[in-house]
Amino acid sequence: MAKLIYKFGSMGASKTANLLMTNYNYKTQGFGTLILKPEIDTRTHQVFSRIGIEHECLSFSRDQDLYSTIERLNVHAVFIDECQFCTYEQIEQLAHVVDDLKIYVFCYGLRTDFQSHLFEGSKRLFELADKIEQLPSVCECGNKSIMNERFINGRPTFEGEQIECGAEDKYITKCRKCYFEDQRKFKSETCIDKAI
Repeated sequence: MAKLIYKFGSMGASKTANLLMTNYNYKTQGFGTLILKPEIDTRTHQVFSRIGIEHECLSFSRDQDLYSTIERLNVHAVFIDECQFCTYEQIEQLAHVVDDLKIYVFCYGLRTDFQSHLFEGSKRLFELADKIEQLPSVCECGNKSIMNERFINGRPTFEGEQIECGAEDKYITKCRKCYFEDQRKFKSETCIDKAI
């Protein structure tokens, strides 16, 4: 029976590597697969992992009907990279792909943004997914990393637009304790700067 599967983790949790390995397993068994990625992630037209593996993919827009896109293709499994950028409606379309077309859908992405708020796509996946799995990563202190901290010029920031694509050049993963310590320090420094 097909399932809607959501695998999430902070940056550096090997989400894309996991996607590419699972896709490879399906392909070696003779199943047709499709890899999709929201076009908002303009860094590349391929899905690539930091460990050096990559695969071509199709990009989709925020107003694209994913059900219609997938329905006309002969595939057994669909893999979505950066699924946090999907809309509420697109996640529902993926659920219908599973239920109506009997196609497995694997979604990989972040749970929360740099301000610790759920992304729209992530929120709907928590509500609809048949299976949810957290992929682990480690904070610099050694604890489990669950937060994505944005930084500018080597300093953490907790202000700005929700979406700003990047990797190690803009983000670092933290455990909750280290994240909140940096957030308190940021707020304190911001108050001092405004008072001067």
